[in-house]
Amino acid sequence: MSKLLYSATMSLDGFIAGPGGDLSWLTAYTGPDPTVDALIPQVGALLVGNRTYRGDDPHHDDPEKAGEAFGGGWSGPQVVLTHHLPAAPVPDVTFADDLGKAVALAKAAADGKYVNVLGADVARQCLAAGELDEVLVFVAPVLLGDGVRLFDHPGATLVRLEHIGPAPLWFRVVR
Repeated sequence: MSKLLYSATMSLDGFIAGPGGDLSWLTAYTGPDPTVDALIPQVGALLVGNRTYRGDDPHHDDPEKAGEAFGGGWSGPQVVLTHHLPAAPVPDVTFADDLGKAVALAKAAADGKYVNVLGADVARQCLAAGELDEVLVFVAPVLLGDGVRLFDHPGATLVRLEHIGPAPLWFRVVR
């Protein structure tokens, strides 16, 4: 059964994107990483939030990496959770306007591998719905000061996490 894994690179002060969704800061902190290299073949599908799908691409100036997850290191099916369905089909992308439907489609597409969740809001929704299984965070040595937080869940209850490694910040959501 596929698990939902939220993975993100975060600034030391807790932001995964700068003001306005700016991701240009991220390219200085991506590159070869043994944890990412080991994770990529375990990812079967992506579950992507609308803002992440339509937002800033840190690799927009690099045609080999632009528009691809993990800096171009992964390709495969994507499910985008959005209320703005496109008029024309997009290759390898399925659009869904309901979280439950999006999760089910992504799990089916992942074929037993991880569904990698991209986007703070869709990750928050998955967590609130009891669908998020794991969280993997890479910390970049930078302070952004403002932007999109890793998790922003005002009024939410305490969420317990259990370290599962191998990376220092890889956790299982305790239910």
